[in-house]
Amino acid sequence: MKKNIKKYWYDYLWIASAVYLILGMFNILFAWIGMLCFIIPLVISLKTGTKAYCNKYCGRGQLFNLLGKKLKLSRNKPMPNWMKSKVFRYGFLVFFLTMFSLMVFNTVLVFKGTRTLSQFVTLLWTFKIPWHWAHHVRGIPTWISQYAFGFYSVMLTSTVLGIITMLLFKPRSWCVYCPMGTMTRLICVAKESSNQSKE
Repeated sequence: MKKNIKKYWYDYLWIASAVYLILGMFNILFAWIGMLCFIIPLVISLKTGTKAYCNKYCGRGQLFNLLGKKLKLSRNKPMPNWMKSKVFRYGFLVFFLTMFSLMVFNTVLVFKGTRTLSQFVTLLWTFKIPWHWAHHVRGIPTWISQYAFGFYSVMLTSTVLGIITMLLFKPRSWCVYCPMGTMTRLICVAKESSNQSKE
């Protein structure tokens, strides 16, 4: 007999993740909404010293759980130890921040007028996907669109990586090496050390 598990509003945040990816396909400017997924986890960790966002409010983690666990698309196998190691997690964070910095740099170049708008999404930081149908808003500064294309590339790439690891290993394997998860973990450790030094 199955137990009735009480559902909370945040149990449905996977819908927001799915809708975000779909909206970005029709208008790239929706990519800016994804900045919330960067800001909110950091704010929560800085305020509470916990990984509450990762554990409760991450719609992407819920989406992987839905696909892998409930729809049984995951092999549900343990991740290899090297993927769980600090070297890999911190290395991936450095790589991710480097790619993010390059994206911001390109946006600045477009803002200054030294580079034309690149109207494509890059998957896995390598493959260019023509996205001509996704940019319909006119009369806005080109740097806004440039940032949107770059940021959507980041969000789409991380989702694809999460789906691949979900299929191969346990449903929320992405959460083990997610850059935001690593950053919030570092913040939590720093806050804990700070609190202990004050005692």
